[in-house]
Amino acid sequence: MIWRIDFSASAQKFLKKNNLEENFVIDKVSSTIRKFKGERVNSDVKKLGGAWDGFYRVRSGRLRIIVEFRFERSVAYIEVIDWRGNVYK
Repeated sequence: MIWRIDFSASAQKFLKKNNLEENFVIDKVSSTIRKFKGERVNSDVKKLGGAWDGFYRVRSGRLRIIVEFRFERSVAYIEVIDWRGNVYK
C-alpha cells in the first residue's frame, strides 16, 4: 500500500530555513512506516502522550520529527520538525 506523506507549513518552513531536503525527512518517516509493518528497520520512534497524544516522535541525531500516522487512510502528517529541546515547546 502506498502512503501519502504531508507536511505542515511550520515543518516546511523549518526545512527551508535550515537548508534540509524533504527527501531526508521522507526517508526517516518511510523507514518508520516499514517498522510498523513488521520489518526489522533501524528507526528510533516513540509514541507520545500528554499534549501530543496520538503523535509519534521520530529521532534522527539532534533532529526531532513529530508525525501523526493515520493508518486507516495510509497518511503520515508531519506536524513539527525542530531540534531537540525546541520541538516540544
